[in-house]
Amino acid sequence: MLLAGDIGGTKTNLALYASEDDLRTPVAEATFPSAWYPSLEALVGEFLQRTRAEVDRASFGVAGPVVKGEAKITNLPWTISAATLSATLGIARVGLLNDLEAIGYAVPHLAPEDVWTLSAGTPAPGGPMAVVAPGTGLGEAFLTCEKDGQYSVHPSEGGHCDFAPTNDEELGLLHYMLARMDHVSYERVCSGIGVPNLYAYLKDSGRYAEPPELAAELARAQNPKDQTPIIMNAAQRGEGAPEICVKTARLFVSILASEAGNMALKVLATGGVYLGGGISPRIVPLLEAPEFLETFQRKGRFAHLLDDVPVHVIMNPKVGLFGAAQHARQM
Repeated sequence: MLLAGDIGGTKTNLALYASEDDLRTPVAEATFPSAWYPSLEALVGEFLQRTRAEVDRASFGVAGPVVKGEAKITNLPWTISAATLSATLGIARVGLLNDLEAIGYAVPHLAPEDVWTLSAGTPAPGGPMAVVAPGTGLGEAFLTCEKDGQYSVHPSEGGHCDFAPTNDEELGLLHYMLARMDHVSYERVCSGIGVPNLYAYLKDSGRYAEPPELAAELARAQNPKDQTPIIMNAAQRGEGAPEICVKTARLFVSILASEAGNMALKVLATGGVYLGGGISPRIVPLLEAPEFLETFQRKGRFAHLLDDVPVHVIMNPKVGLFGAAQHARQM
């Protein structure tokens, strides 16, 4: 059997698969509160005890960088080691990969129902593909096709590259942020932790009023990233949506479009760009507005190249688990 895991600071999803040929129908699946367990070994051990499964391969996508088969998880006191998991659980082969790598392994196997297409483009067979995933942070990865036709997945920390403004509004945002921190990355303005920064910038500009009920709701949020769904949901209310939220959402979409276009150029993603993470599928109506693709393709002399690049939103909420299963299959 194959075991796949999607490991996060809040929850851990595990699934067992009896066949390499059907990685969409697990024979057992469960979600665990990560913080309830002292280690991943303890959590997975409980799952295997429940299912009484004998596993020969396992792969886990983790929310953090993986170095030499080890990883530390954000917001958890766990240090995860592939060797320790293998020895403790009696699993012959164990793989650890970054959560964006896990999404990357899923991308070549996504079905039409797994994605929402913003631009069909003209995909090049075997062309590189890029993943840009705004969640709590901004994750990025890319894929290249090898001689055997299989795709290799490459992790990236591109979300921490310098934010590059493309208009006066974004220039003002950069100056605002630089007064508060010494390095402004794309993650600081294009993620769950970034949206509150956009909102604060627009609020402090004095150009947009903050409705009292919205201010009270934001004040009740336990930390800044918890404000992001409040702001984005308010922006999509339609008539009566607070102008400051609408403007925040539009600014976010513009920055995301620009960085997605940057990523497409950096890896020559003629096979397509895939928008993942927790935010993208929740703001599809905003991404469908003409401004997104206009900004994505606004690359001067290379705008014509981006006309042909497909752009998809990953809608499958279990894409990380599916990708980890694909990685286990290939091990």
